[in-house]
Amino acid sequence: MTRILFLLLTCLSVSPLVAQNPKKSAAKSDPILRIPMEPAYWQYDSTRAEFITHRSVKAIRNKPKTAYQVFLKNHTFTEGTIEFDVELVGMGFPGISFRMSPDQKYGENFYIRSFGPVTPEVRWTIQYAPIVDGVSMWDLADEYQTGATIRQEGWNHVKLVVADSKMNVYVNDMTHPALHVPYLEASTTSGGISLSGNVIYANLTVDPRRPAELGTEPTYPPLATDTRYLRHWQATGPINFPFGREPIYPLPSMYGTLAKSEVPDSTARWEVVDANRRGIVNLTPLYGSTERDGRRLAWLKTTIYSDKAQEKTLNLGFSDEVWLLVNGQITYVGKNYFGTPNAKNDGRCTIENAAIRLPLKQGKNEVLIGLANYFYGWGIIARLADTDGIRF
Repeated sequence: MTRILFLLLTCLSVSPLVAQNPKKSAAKSDPILRIPMEPAYWQYDSTRAEFITHRSVKAIRNKPKTAYQVFLKNHTFTEGTIEFDVELVGMGFPGISFRMSPDQKYGENFYIRSFGPVTPEVRWTIQYAPIVDGVSMWDLADEYQTGATIRQEGWNHVKLVVADSKMNVYVNDMTHPALHVPYLEASTTSGGISLSGNVIYANLTVDPRRPAELGTEPTYPPLATDTRYLRHWQATGPINFPFGREPIYPLPSMYGTLAKSEVPDSTARWEVVDANRRGIVNLTPLYGSTERDGRRLAWLKTTIYSDKAQEKTLNLGFSDEVWLLVNGQITYVGKNYFGTPNAKNDGRCTIENAAIRLPLKQGKNEVLIGLANYFYGWGIIARLADTDGIRF
């Protein structure tokens, strides 16, 4: 099931209609595409979505008690400016996906969290997240959410300005971007456009010209010079790991009966996985999505060299569960389930999830993390409080 948004629908399977092209404006010099909100231009499920006239303009909306996703036909978006109006008539996560792959499993997604009135200071109001194998990486993209002024009645105007890997998002205020994304993280660089939610959309336009406001220079990675992040890992797995199971690792035993271990040994096959520009080690691109809440377990390992025996604080973020071992000894166990009373940072993987004291010996130290996941993004972020006397 494609999980572009939290509670969204299954991927639509609709027979192609006669090819249509979005209407251009009357002026030949105007390259802006004005996309008609008419059935012939969209791939959609007629049991969920309907085309109407709303506030004197052609629009699309959900049918009662449903959410929908519609796909613009015969259009490929690479860069430019996308604008549309949205009226919030239901709870949920209305938004737009762009640069979508032909199978609709990869792309970029921007959405509004629509759950009643909010002030601009409420940080979780809007969010960008990449889509990987049909999974929204929202819980691995804490930096890409922010507040905005949202109208509960009438149109909200949204503008996305996209060039290369950068994006500015404007919501109602067209003079100051509400959200800036320095690095779009999906694997696609061009593709389709879709709209989703249980809301009303109208006035969709696409200007394919390269926007000048984002410039041509690459954005400098904000963490590039921060040497505290553990960026280089190896991974092995995954295995199916049903709920109720815990990894078996060696424990002290009075009777010699607890020597059994499921911790990877010298026979394990490892592959390199590095952190992205934000320090996130994301396993979803490596291992893909799960089906029907399937819980899986993978292992990550890295090496820390210490010039003496000492303790170091490790700030660790994770989704959903971790078992951390240092030199074969269990050091920390953590759970971070979204929607539960003990969720850390609302279930998001952030550097604030946990602070752990690592007991390091002089010389080589192996850090091993068992990472289980069933819900959206699957990854960690790890940073030492300081690196005095440390090499990676």
